[in-house]
Amino acid sequence: MRNLLIASVLCAVVGIVAIVAQGQTPAPQTPAPSADPYANNAAPGATQFPLAAPAGKDSGAKLTAPAGALNTGPFNPATWKYGNAFNPPAGAKIWNPVKLKMMAGGKVTGGTVFSATDPATYCAMAVPGVRVAYTDEREIQHALDAGALVIVVPTIDSTAEAIEARNWTYFPPLGRRSNGGGQAFDANMWGNVPGGYRNTINDNVVLIEMIETLDGLKDADEIAKVPGVTAVFAASGDLGNFSGFRQGSPDYERAINIVHDAAIKAGKRLCGPIAWRDRPDFSCFQAGSETAAIAKGVAAELGPLANTQGKPEVGPFAAPQKP
Repeated sequence: MRNLLIASVLCAVVGIVAIVAQGQTPAPQTPAPSADPYANNAAPGATQFPLAAPAGKDSGAKLTAPAGALNTGPFNPATWKYGNAFNPPAGAKIWNPVKLKMMAGGKVTGGTVFSATDPATYCAMAVPGVRVAYTDEREIQHALDAGALVIVVPTIDSTAEAIEARNWTYFPPLGRRSNGGGQAFDANMWGNVPGGYRNTINDNVVLIEMIETLDGLKDADEIAKVPGVTAVFAASGDLGNFSGFRQGSPDYERAINIVHDAAIKAGKRLCGPIAWRDRPDFSCFQAGSETAAIAKGVAAELGPLANTQGKPEVGPFAAPQKP
């Protein structure tokens, strides 16, 4: 995951550098967006805080709201009315091409970068996405703060896990992602998107939850219903691994169809391996690695010249001898 995140960050940086290098006099840069409202304060130490508690005194804020507050009476999280400070602008449009295509019902395909650290390789594959290891705050928030626009969470076994993954993917009020900043907020990445990153990312992030176990199948309907889940992924390999049946057998196909039915009933997208691109209702797919893509691309480019190299009888490239 670390290599993938580094590559995604560098992808954005390389693009900016290329643009600047073409101009003789780069335009003045506006301060990069920040989660800290005082990060660009021109007069440090002179800021006034009219509604701050008096020095050394109890303000009584737990029981009484200041004048003009929307939430009045004793403080109560259960009845708190969420403010509009982070609403997207009226008419804000989706800027993540993956989310846009999924919303339109189109088919999307993702590749996997396993070993390449060159940002050019990553940028040639897809929009930045990360398959995290766990449904926890550290994994998911670090990936998002580094710039991921697609989050794939494996082995969702229960509705509780599905909600936890959702919570760390989205900012409030839908989730619990903290506004800690990171490279995603930078102007060199997503900081200058129309409407601003913080205000629009909840509408642009893609969350895919993988159902891979018998427990996941049991809760599939409820997992798919969780608000914020964009798609459920029928894990072709591990559903066989955990069920004990191979693709094509009735028991295996029943497991896949349970995930299918859950997605259809919840109105969510259904994902699977690229080999299932013609399977009914599947619209997002996992393709091969960067090395597989390179091999296929080279073979396609060479055409009839592919694999026509000499065949030595000895040495490391020699064909194995038959016993």
